[in-house]
Amino acid sequence: MFRIRLIAAILFVAGFAGAPSSASAQGMPSPFVQEVLVKSILVTLSDAVAYDNFTVLHAKISKPFREQFPPEKLRAVFKDLIDKRAVFDAIVAKPIVPDGEAKIDENGVLRLKGRFETTPKQVKYQLGFIPSDGLWKLSAVTIDIE
Repeated sequence: MFRIRLIAAILFVAGFAGAPSSASAQGMPSPFVQEVLVKSILVTLSDAVAYDNFTVLHAKISKPFREQFPPEKLRAVFKDLIDKRAVFDAIVAKPIVPDGEAKIDENGVLRLKGRFETTPKQVKYQLGFIPSDGLWKLSAVTIDIE
């Protein structure tokens, strides 16, 4: 069975000043907004992998994440997906199957975990978002395609 397990070491340093208060001010996004966050970032990642170009993904991630991971470093992190030509844009047509409740953790990170019942392989994700530039933006990603 084809399986990609990517636990990207792309978690920014969670101890940045003001995270919990920024997240509290932002508030828990609605289920609709959560779905938009998940699908938007995963389709952007799928496109980055398919076209081997990580500049748009880089522009959509949080400022601390952008500073740590320029497009070339993102490419290196996701090299396994590129090599296996993993394209998973079919998620846009599928409903999210959450694995637990969305939560904002003690560091102010919005945690979203779930999967898509895609065929022939399921797409599973764990994503972290922080308030950045006034929006929830990606700060951590784990994706499994199995």
